[in-house]
Amino acid sequence: MTTRSIDYGRLMHRAMRGLIVDVLSDVARDGLPGEHHFFITFDTRHPGVEMADWLRERYPDSMTIVLQHWFDALEVTPDAFGVTLNFGDQPERLVVPFDAVQTFVDPSVEFGLRFETHEAEEEPADTEEAPALDTAEDTGEGPDTQPGDAEIVSLDKFRK
Repeated sequence: MTTRSIDYGRLMHRAMRGLIVDVLSDVARDGLPGEHHFFITFDTRHPGVEMADWLRERYPDSMTIVLQHWFDALEVTPDAFGVTLNFGDQPERLVVPFDAVQTFVDPSVEFGLRFETHEAEEEPADTEEAPALDTAEDTGEGPDTQPGDAEIVSLDKFRK
């Protein structure tokens, strides 16, 4: 008889990514309500991330984007979102798979999620944990609120 267990960490990740899909789908349909705005940090190396070469050179590991005052053509699928943002008066299209998202923060309501990557799940247990996030803030939007202002819920404690 095989011993099975419930993988709560994986289930929590799936549920929280589903929450982001729902929130961004609502914003794509109805726009941002009230003072809500989002800081989204993602792994620029993740397969499926689409971005201009000059942005990838500037942010080779991770990048934080802001959805607040100016964004266009927000499109959401169950697996990814695409959005056009303004980088110094230069509109650029980004496509970000939800599996690439590292943090999602809405400082207006002090809500945040952090998705930890655990390469140890795929490799032997003696591998090092991923380094801390390197967030980029050059979105051309000039946010007044920093991502650290919200309480971040880390799903790490639910993982083995």
